[in-house]
Amino acid sequence: MRPIQENDVFHAIAHPARRAILITLKDGERSVAELAEPFKITFAAVSQHLRVLEEAELVSVRRDGRHRLYRVRPAPLKDVMSWVDEFAAFFSQRLDALGDYLDRTHGEESDR
Repeated sequence: MRPIQENDVFHAIAHPARRAILITLKDGERSVAELAEPFKITFAAVSQHLRVLEEAELVSVRRDGRHRLYRVRPAPLKDVMSWVDEFAAFFSQRLDALGDYLDRTHGEESDR
């Protein structure tokens, strides 16, 4: 197993709070205070999560007076999509098998 790198996109999205932050940021820029609001964690904890996302180049930050505004940078997620695509055939096969099973079990009942 390879060691986790600080800028590893997979490591960055592994934590549910960081995934939630990215989802929030897809609707536009947010300050740390706005990002911390739905969580029951400190601003410092949210800042740490943002630092991980920034190191993975998943967010960018700009200053507006005293505020730091964060914005999502989705380009690094292409690596995740490529990796997930490797398993697309598996899920397709599983869904086909589920469809066949449902046709056999429930399709027969509806014919009665």
